[in-house]
Amino acid sequence: MTPGTLKNLNIAVIGAGYAGATAALALSRLGATVTVYEQAQEVKEVGAGIGLRPSTMDQFRKLGIFDLIAAVTSASDYFEILTANGQRIAMEEWPEKEAFSATTRFVHRGDFIDVLLGVLPDGMVKLNHRLSKIVDNGSSATAVFENGVTVNADLIVGADGIRSQVRQHLFSDKPPVFAGEHAYRAVIPAADTYGMVADGNLRMYVGHGTKIYLLPLQHRDEVSFDVTCLATDSTPAPLASKDQLLQVVAGFDPRLIAIAEGLDMGKVNLRAVYDIDPVSNWHSSSVVLIGDAAHAMLHHQGQGANSAVLDAGALAASLSEAGSIPEALAQYQASRKPVTDELQRLSRQGWSEDEVESVFPSQHQGELAARS
Repeated sequence: MTPGTLKNLNIAVIGAGYAGATAALALSRLGATVTVYEQAQEVKEVGAGIGLRPSTMDQFRKLGIFDLIAAVTSASDYFEILTANGQRIAMEEWPEKEAFSATTRFVHRGDFIDVLLGVLPDGMVKLNHRLSKIVDNGSSATAVFENGVTVNADLIVGADGIRSQVRQHLFSDKPPVFAGEHAYRAVIPAADTYGMVADGNLRMYVGHGTKIYLLPLQHRDEVSFDVTCLATDSTPAPLASKDQLLQVVAGFDPRLIAIAEGLDMGKVNLRAVYDIDPVSNWHSSSVVLIGDAAHAMLHHQGQGANSAVLDAGALAASLSEAGSIPEALAQYQASRKPVTDELQRLSRQGWSEDEVESVFPSQHQGELAARS
């Protein structure tokens, strides 16, 4: 689309998470008029760390915010998987480093969203706008919110997460799928982790149906501690119990047990783990899904946030290159859906002590991302 056409576009983004915020930045850089509508009264993320892959950091370089992201992250060289008692199963360098001239970096979720929203112009994000209805008009779309606001746009971007109302209204009414797991998450002082990740690299201990992740946030002198275990309770936010957690980590390295014993359970976030089945179609002529709204996946491959950022970049690139919005949305889906379908499949495999052969199976997820 020509620069003049792009500047005349009115785009509404539903959701101000990683996908929505990155999309808003990328689309506004094209010259479009972009407004983000977020259902919450404030945007915040629970305390946990995530990894940003080289391809994701390269996307931030293209958007001109690489240094801002790097300033709130710490670099990592490799990912190591160990048995419950600490015997190495696999260790590999993060893929894509040379292809994108960047390293994998670890970030606190709260710092990450703060940077993304902080670079958006004042007034672009409208809080307290919960979507109640969306109408596809063909060449345009209309969003109706519970607060009485109605918005007409040339393009509506559904970035409203795993329980996306945009997806459920227009593309798939299938509910999220419970994975049979719970995840305990907390960010703790690095001094409380016995130097287990002092070198700045991610370690995962597997055994007894449980995975314990230690993700260092060296720039904050903290570590993100995640215990993912088998569970039958599908309640989205179960009550966290210290006794229950200690039962889960029994049999692991004594240092991991000691970390769990020392946790302030008031600062531990416990969630049931969900994803969604692959959605066959992500777009109409004037509405499109990105991020978790399109392909929410389990966290075992650490690709949810990365996929959201790459979706946003691909959507903006497609709009810039294609001759029309429908053509751009088709091009975007063709470039991203094969990648995320495979990542959803890999993420559902999870990890077990007997199954791990490589940290990055065939490293084809990196190769797919590099081609997207």
